[in-house]
Formats: sequence, C-alpha cells, structure tokens
Amino acid sequence: MEFTVTFKEANLRLDKVLAIFCSEKSRSYLSKVIDEGLVKVNGEVAKSSLKVKENDLIEITYPEDKTISLKGEDIPLNIIYEDSDILIIDKPQGLVVHPAAGHWEGTLVNAVLNHCKDLSTINGVIRPGIVHRIDKDTSGLICIAKNDEAHHKLAEQLKDHTMNREYVALVKGVIKENSGTIDMPIGRHKGNRLKMAADRDGKTAITHFTVLDRFETHTLVGLKLVTGRTHQIRVHMSEIGFPVEGDPLYYGKHYDALYQGGQLLTAVKLSLIHPSTGELMTFETKLPPYFDEVMAKLKK
Repeated sequence: MEFTVTFKEANLRLDKVLAIFCSEKSRSYLSKVIDEGLVKVNGEVAKSSLKVKENDLIEITYPEDKTISLKGEDIPLNIIYEDSDILIIDKPQGLVVHPAAGHWEGTLVNAVLNHCKDLSTINGVIRPGIVHRIDKDTSGLICIAKNDEAHHKLAEQLKDHTMNREYVALVKGVIKENSGTIDMPIGRHKGNRLKMAADRDGKTAITHFTVLDRFETHTLVGLKLVTGRTHQIRVHMSEIGFPVEGDPLYYGKHYDALYQGGQLLTAVKLSLIHPSTGELMTFETKLPPYFDEVMAKLKK
C-alpha cells in the first residue's frame, strides 16, 4: 500500500500521517508496523518521529495475517438467506463483526467460520467474507461473501452505491421536518481516535432521513446511506443536534440515555444484485425487541 503526502499532511509526524491514511488500523498497530521497518518514505525505512514533506511517497507493508489462526465458535446465527455465494445475517446488538485487538474471539467471523468454512479471502485471514461492517452495538442485516468473485462484485456495488442499506434509529429530540438529506464530509476526530467527526477536508458522506414517528422527547427515523463512512449515521445525527439514543460516544457531554445497552440503531433493509444470477434481491428484518421496549416507555 502506498500514498503521497499532500500539503494538508506536510510537516506532520509519520505516525500521525499513517493514522490519517490508515484510519481503519489502530495507532498501536501502526506503531508496531513502523518499528518493524515495514514503512518506507521515499524508499527508505522511516521512524515514527519523521516529519514528512509534501509529495513524499509513503509505502507500508502490513505483516502477513497468516500468522493468525482463527477458530470457529458455536455462536448462534440468525441467518436470513444463504446460497453458494452469499450469506445474509441479522446480527444482534453487542456482537463484534470481526476479530481485532481486544476481540480475537466471540465475533461474528468466529460464528460464521463455525457455520461455513468456505469464505472469500479478499480481506485477509481476520476478516474472511466481510464485505461491509456494522458497529458492535448496531444490530441488523449484514452480507457475507462466500467466495472471492462474489466479494469483488459486492464490493463494487458498495463503491458505486447500487447496494442499498437502510436503517432505523431512535434519536434524542423532535425533528420538525418530515425528511431531509445530510451532506457532511466525515474524517477522524482530531482529539479522540475512537471517534469520527464532521470535517470539511474529510470524505464525502451523505445520509437521507425520513421521520417514521414522533414522541415527546424523541424521533424514530428511517435512514438511507448513500455513502458508508465509519459511524456515518451516528456522526451525522449528532452533528445536526439529534444524537442516536443510547450512543455513549456521540450522545454529548450530558449523557442521560434512556437505554444503556448501546445506540438504538439497526439495519433493517439490504438490497443487492446477486453476484451470480444478476437478480435484485431485497432482505428485511423487524425492529429488535429493545427498540419496542424503549418506545413503549416513551408512549406512556
């Protein structure tokens, strides 16, 4: 993997620049990669403290994932659909999608490996079959690719926005408009690497929303992703003043959530073109019980 430093990153330390370009990786992981001599600047092995210049060429080689061996685990799966190419799963809240530092076991990937041995290898050993992700405490529909050809075609649909993903969220506050579009670039939060934030220099992020129901203090909204940035819905709703209920990361300083189990956000609809047949397929799921419980309290 390689990239060129722009004027925006000029004079920053190498480790900070990598955190920007490789935001899917933790800083501790990137530091180890640098320490192992796997990062070069203009063809020479570089240290974390090096201050890069505009137009510097940075090359990074990740360690082989083959050193990691994952095992299947007998974790219940709610399988909505399955064939020789794809697997559609309704993921419960609280389940991490794939292994990472601190979560090497007990993930959706471990459960899928126990159910199905043949998965795509596009995303390496620790993310077999994973075409797209949803957060640990976001529930709902996720697509798994069983082979590389299917994975490539599904990934292309994500890229050109022909894969339709729709969510439902309960947000704090009452939205007056019946519908709207949030067009707000998103980038890594400057002070907290666990968070994302609105950033004019970030990546394009577009979310459509429609009001489904209103309560005295909350609004139930349907959301359709045009792009798929990390924490996109959570960031967008928080930025316009309507944070997702139960979200400890974006709810604000005065966290007084009605629901303490995580954000009330769930992926309820997934439409895609089948990688082999070319058929348009749509999958839907109901709101999980904890949504109904919270809304019942609001109605009272």
